[in-house]
Amino acid sequence: MPHVEVKIIDTESGETVPVDTMGEYCTRGYHVMHEYFEMKDATEETIDKDGWLHTGDLCSMDERGYTKIEGRLKDMIIRGGENIYPREIEDALFQHDDVAEVAVVGLPDERMGEVVGAFLRPAAGGSIVKKKLFDYLRQHLSPQKTPSLWFMVDEFPLTGSGKIQKFVLRKQWEDGEHKEI
Repeated sequence: MPHVEVKIIDTESGETVPVDTMGEYCTRGYHVMHEYFEMKDATEETIDKDGWLHTGDLCSMDERGYTKIEGRLKDMIIRGGENIYPREIEDALFQHDDVAEVAVVGLPDERMGEVVGAFLRPAAGGSIVKKKLFDYLRQHLSPQKTPSLWFMVDEFPLTGSGKIQKFVLRKQWEDGEHKEI
């Protein structure tokens, strides 16, 4: 679009990242709102002094300028100082025949800060077997991305538009509502 700028930035330094590197999607131009109505603090958190809207979307940009959304900044898990993107793990688990739905969530841990937890609903006729799914993921992802906590659910808490409410899953886990498989 004319008169619209886009950049992908490092979430820590705010510097523009190289091509094919994941970062936060930012944009500015006539399409960006002026402010949140009567929410000055929220506006300052979202739109910086140079007019860049920080979307909270994690994405990468290829050499042609095409962007690929990879997940949400709020969903990112920080395990022992390393950034882990739940969507990558979810996409891998979705490929397994025994999994109908999955939500990967960062769960609090005293030593690591957060650990990777996987909440899974089995596919019709499928069964959630931790060892089987663990081995499957180790073939497709690096070890630190493999969940350390696994949970089976019959249903997920959803928004009105049908999205899984990960913050509710985390709160339910903290309240002891989910037992590890």
